[in-house]
Amino acid sequence: MKKLYIIVAISSLIIWVTPGIKAQVSVQDSVISSSLIYAAVGLQFPGGDMADRYGISFSVGPGYLYKTSRNWLFGVEANFFFGDDVKIADSLFKNIMTSNDFIIDGNGEGSIIGITQRGFSAWGKVGKLFPVLSPNPNSGLFFTLGAGYLSHNISISNLDNSAPQLDGDYRKGYDRLTAGPAVNLNIGYLYLSNHRLFNFMIGFELSQAWTKSLRDYDFDLMKADNQSRSDLLTGFKIGWIIPLYGRAPKEYYFY
Repeated sequence: MKKLYIIVAISSLIIWVTPGIKAQVSVQDSVISSSLIYAAVGLQFPGGDMADRYGISFSVGPGYLYKTSRNWLFGVEANFFFGDDVKIADSLFKNIMTSNDFIIDGNGEGSIIGITQRGFSAWGKVGKLFPVLSPNPNSGLFFTLGAGYLSHNISISNLDNSAPQLDGDYRKGYDRLTAGPAVNLNIGYLYLSNHRLFNFMIGFELSQAWTKSLRDYDFDLMKADNQSRSDLLTGFKIGWIIPLYGRAPKEYYFY
């Protein structure tokens, strides 16, 4: 969440240092090209092969959309996601645990091991905004289609690095690092205030990735994982927007 606070702070600064924009444009009266810088948070539910490994996760990340004077949308977005529900946690270290379910550290004591989900996605997006149920022609229902890359893994924390079984490259044998190409659909509502004071987007998101393991060997399975996977994520996302407007179209009169 610290990264999100930094993004929000930088975005707030942009609002204050952008001079004279309001005087040049009329968001309420005409469709205006604009750069939309945003920070978003989301809630995600896994599906497909991903549901066998993880539970619910949360996402956070920055994005950029360029809205044309015809309300076409073009942009890029990055997301970091994380969660505490790792469904294979009980069996992940079965080969290095004692009968009492402990991993013995270098001091002969039980280690404290933390296991969480981590992931990353990056998208290039194209879409369209429709000024429906909106206060101005620059707001309304929208959709975007995206193509990009998605990865996920199990993050393993070994307190004080006291367990040699999970040091360095040994940890990679358990982290299930998985990645591949992906597509994304986002359907939602985008609101740009007539007075630039409150701007946001909210929507439903669906992502599908065709992934494979990036590790040569999984220690707990005692073999390589060569299976192709279909990973799904569905969820909801809300974003806070900093709009930077271009000039309104000029009107020409002919006699």
